[in-house]
Amino acid sequence: MPVSPCGPGCLTSGAPVVAFPRRVLRLLAATGVVLGALPVAPALFLLGPSARQRLVRAIFRGVLRAFGVRLVVHGGASLRDLPDGRGALVVNNHISWLDIIAINAVRPMRALAKREIASWPVLGRLVSRAGSIFLDRERLRTLPGTMTELARALRSGSLVSVTPEGTTWCGRGSGRFTTATFQAAIDGGVPVRPLALRYRLADGRETTQPSFIGPESLIASLRRVARLRGLVLEMFVCPEIAPGRAADRAELAELAESAVHAALGTARIPTQHRRRSTAVKKVAA
Repeated sequence: MPVSPCGPGCLTSGAPVVAFPRRVLRLLAATGVVLGALPVAPALFLLGPSARQRLVRAIFRGVLRAFGVRLVVHGGASLRDLPDGRGALVVNNHISWLDIIAINAVRPMRALAKREIASWPVLGRLVSRAGSIFLDRERLRTLPGTMTELARALRSGSLVSVTPEGTTWCGRGSGRFTTATFQAAIDGGVPVRPLALRYRLADGRETTQPSFIGPESLIASLRRVARLRGLVLEMFVCPEIAPGRAADRAELAELAESAVHAALGTARIPTQHRRRSTAVKKVAA
């Protein structure tokens, strides 16, 4: 599986913070939103699509508000207005556990998630009940079966959120988009919708403080986010990549990755350079 070189040394400094009592209140408020959502989750299937989406959006927006996060969406109408019953693979650069919360605050959808998330306290149950497809990264022989399940979900009309980098990065650095999940989009005959995410402070400075990187625990990451003042999460909804536009899954992954970098204004390392760097590292080893 992909491994990110990002760690504690990537965390930016100088971010304004809130007082300790407010941090505690934020954590309690977020816990209250998630705990309150658990009893409601089974009843979601009794609601119509529009009512269900409004309720789920309200829950995830409540989590963002609890942590003091302001969500700014560019081009969000094209994501919110995707018709029900039309599947799509939604991919984004992966920085934080806040990513999936923000995406569902705009348009609720299923997710391809690492199996460990299912065991997270409280949040794991909510993610499981939302219809997530879990990937066991320790048993890669299960990957073909998981991709078959993903393709089936896409073909049946589900929107599924995927982080093709395979792990979290700090935001200043990023990983290449792996190709397996894009084969599921090809097999399912559905478009790909790239999303580009960026975290900044109220004064416009980019920050890596929300990133979930290195060996830290979820609790440590939650506490760091809870202390930030004026955190802004920017989401750029990129143009849809239609089925059949790419010759194969590798080209489709490159198109999606390029769209994310273009939206963020960051440099993308050409595939040839990546291969050359990898070859050099192998020779040096």
